[in-house]
Amino acid sequence: MDLSLYIPATSVVWLASEIILARLKHSGQSGSGHDKSSLRVLWTVITVSIFAGVFLAGSGIGFVSAGASIIRPSGVALILAGLVVRWAAILTLRKYFTVDVVIMNNHKIVMTGLYRYVRHPAYLGSLLSFLGLAISFSNWLTALVIFMPITGAFLYRIHVEEQALGEFLGDEYRQYRSSTKRLIPGIS
Repeated sequence: MDLSLYIPATSVVWLASEIILARLKHSGQSGSGHDKSSLRVLWTVITVSIFAGVFLAGSGIGFVSAGASIIRPSGVALILAGLVVRWAAILTLRKYFTVDVVIMNNHKIVMTGLYRYVRHPAYLGSLLSFLGLAISFSNWLTALVIFMPITGAFLYRIHVEEQALGEFLGDEYRQYRSSTKRLIPGIS
């Protein structure tokens, strides 16, 4: 199976959906103080990591030829699965979803859908997609350069968001935190 068109096409659809989200779901509350530049950090790390990973993939250093015919389609499947998880989470949150960390005046904790099991399913979906992108190159070094820094940036973002939610929602959010996992059901 030749994936030479599937990976770029899937990535373009994914990028387009994120650009549309950034345009439509930005709060416009730049002075709220909750985001702590986490959106900027996230986009910077994503951009640098992907460019570095693509460069390394092009150099051939770290290429894994054995199993590439299985690894690459698995990567594309993870990208798509991540998109499904992310969009299911976004559609569950509805009006509470923004691309920047903002606490609304009438903010409520959403505990339906994927939010029954994990507190950050939209980030889980993104991380699944980035893992898929990372392994779709069939290059262990590219996978590390793409996935590890991006995971770190998302963990920073999660910390910022949980701090803001904890400050605003208090005990209600702390109770929700104690009854759900952060990203992976049953693990973390």
